[in-house]
Amino acid sequence: MKNSQERSKPADVMRVLADARPDELDPARLTESRRQQQDFVRIVAEPVDGRAARRPLRLRPLGAVALVAVAASVVVSVGTFDRQAPADPPATQAPSGTAKTTVDGQIELLSAAKKAEAAPAGGTYWQTTTLAQYVDVAEAGGRYFAVRSASTDNWSVGVRPGTKSVMVSGLDAEVEPRTAADEAVWKAAGSPHTLQVEAGQQSGTHKVALKMGTGRPTVMRTDIGGKIYAVGPNNVTYQDLRALPSTSGELRRYLEKLYAQDNGADGGASGRSAWMLRQAGNLVTMPVKPGVRAAAYRLMAALPGVRVVGHVTDPLGREGVAVAFPGTYRTPLGTTQERLVIDPATGDMLSDELLLVEPSARAKAAGLKAGTAVNYQATSKMGWGERQITVPNDARS
Repeated sequence: MKNSQERSKPADVMRVLADARPDELDPARLTESRRQQQDFVRIVAEPVDGRAARRPLRLRPLGAVALVAVAASVVVSVGTFDRQAPADPPATQAPSGTAKTTVDGQIELLSAAKKAEAAPAGGTYWQTTTLAQYVDVAEAGGRYFAVRSASTDNWSVGVRPGTKSVMVSGLDAEVEPRTAADEAVWKAAGSPHTLQVEAGQQSGTHKVALKMGTGRPTVMRTDIGGKIYAVGPNNVTYQDLRALPSTSGELRRYLEKLYAQDNGADGGASGRSAWMLRQAGNLVTMPVKPGVRAAAYRLMAALPGVRVVGHVTDPLGREGVAVAFPGTYRTPLGTTQERLVIDPATGDMLSDELLLVEPSARAKAAGLKAGTAVNYQATSKMGWGERQITVPNDARS
């Protein structure tokens, strides 16, 4: 990432804006420069309406497996952590410890779009490696403590005739106390092997059992009759992905049609933006053409109610620019907000994470604070490969 002095040079700013601006900010489509400035400010600063935001998709896996594949199998690893109803009243503040929206952040996101255009265009297997972590709160001996469930997923999507798509999830899977202090509470309670934690759902919460220790990986096929991903409500082929529009305006119109199929018109402006941001974020992690990936970033930059935050750090300590979803959601751990973190220097997606905005009483008792990433996927590898991934001998199918 460039340093702050380099980012502040007027020539750099103008070049990035000229090369990477969304179609919606093209001066040819505006009446005058003042109108352009007003629209830019409106896009960056439009207030969030949390009540209108619809429930986003789960974070795992980044991208979206073909819907039939997920429905037919329960082996895709998921945490007990999930969103419930939108928070009311809406929260417009950023999670504690995050920066406010800045023009620099907007420019860096557009810079990521420019970098994405230079990525390799194709290969045999599109492969991603993601490190996932979920945080839960358990009670033992009358005290609360936090537990982390961590694992790694390898996903290899074959795009040429005769290739297969395989996901190995739960590599190095481990459930353990989150910190040394949490471990002390757990040990004082007798180091129970099975814990009861709260799982969220739209109708409320329920108790589920969480087993401490390590686990075996799981392998599953993720291609169904040539369909390799889900875009909105539809399963799509590699050919479908390659045919996606490569300008932000056309991509937005394409996704708006899918939104009408998937949600109808009852989500409100904020709900539409959240849905569009989720789909754009998914597309970035798929084997689309570089121009489509760039268009997805430009679409993110132009969505109403979406905050672009510069100079953030993802759970692996990597610096990037964050794109925050509109609205907040109630969970068993409190009110949360989702964000994507992108590396503007490479155009890569770094992480998809859920941050605490206001911890619940249970979460506070376990030492969780506002700004904590309680659910995340951090992408350590994303790109083309020529060989299929290796499936561990002990993997369950």
